Amino acid sequence: MNRLPTDEDRPRLVRGVKLRPDAARGGHVLLAPERVVALNPSAVAVVERCDGSRSLAAIVDELAAAYAAARTLIESDVHALVRDLAAKRLIEW
Repeated sequence: MNRLPTDEDRPRLVRGVKLRPDAARGGHVLLAPERVVALNPSAVAVVERCDGSRSLAAIVDELAAAYAAARTLIESDVHALVRDLAAKRLIEW
């Protein structure tokens, strides 16, 4: 991605990337060709919602409601995670 995500963007996993439980580590990972990325529970909550049907703003709203947290705090974390995963070519919009 050459640009930063906006609230209207609808992030989704890149073709061939899968979110899977990892029994060995007791968490979840993103499986991509020739690599595995371990995710913490907060990242899993975001990635589970990155299905291409929700806007980034909707994802932030859902998480703010689910965790009873200030939207502004969640928004910066969600945007940072999506930017990082996009830089690694795991998420697109």
